[in-house]
Amino acid sequence: MAGKATRKLTRKEFYDIAQQCREQALDLARHDQSRVSVAHCRDFNRWLRGLKEYQELAGPLQDLTPAQPITRWHMMGISLALWFLLQFFLLRGLGEMGAQILGFGLVLLVLLLVFLPESLYGTTVELLEAKLLRVVETLEGLLFSGEMGFSEAVFFQVKENLRAAREELRQQIDLAHRP
Repeated sequence: MAGKATRKLTRKEFYDIAQQCREQALDLARHDQSRVSVAHCRDFNRWLRGLKEYQELAGPLQDLTPAQPITRWHMMGISLALWFLLQFFLLRGLGEMGAQILGFGLVLLVLLLVFLPESLYGTTVELLEAKLLRVVETLEGLLFSGEMGFSEAVFFQVKENLRAAREELRQQIDLAHRP
């Protein structure tokens, strides 16, 4: 399934995806923009894999990367485990001075991780919104091309869902960058 678009996008599926975009945009707006949400990252990755199965969406979304569900606590846990391993294997050879240096190094590493923004190693809610905005804009391009053959009423309903999602996402991204 790696990169293989196997399904043709139907009007019903397109309509459902547009509705999902709106719901996801509203859901993401309720979360802290600068933090990583593991659940949202995993849901987005699952959803993105499904979108890339459609022939019409695989090309435009091929370079959209999956979200990285790595939080500050994950990084601290990894650094603590690494520190314990170093203490266990190197403590005998380093002596008391080496143990003090490793201890000091752990304190510096934890402080560094506290002050580094999560966006350096994980996908924050704001970055998820940007990825979702890219999907919305791709769907709008497909909608306005007329390839889906919607009736007028359904066209306007899908257009409204995508417009609402786009506006919510742009507003949240804008608010995240205001002082």
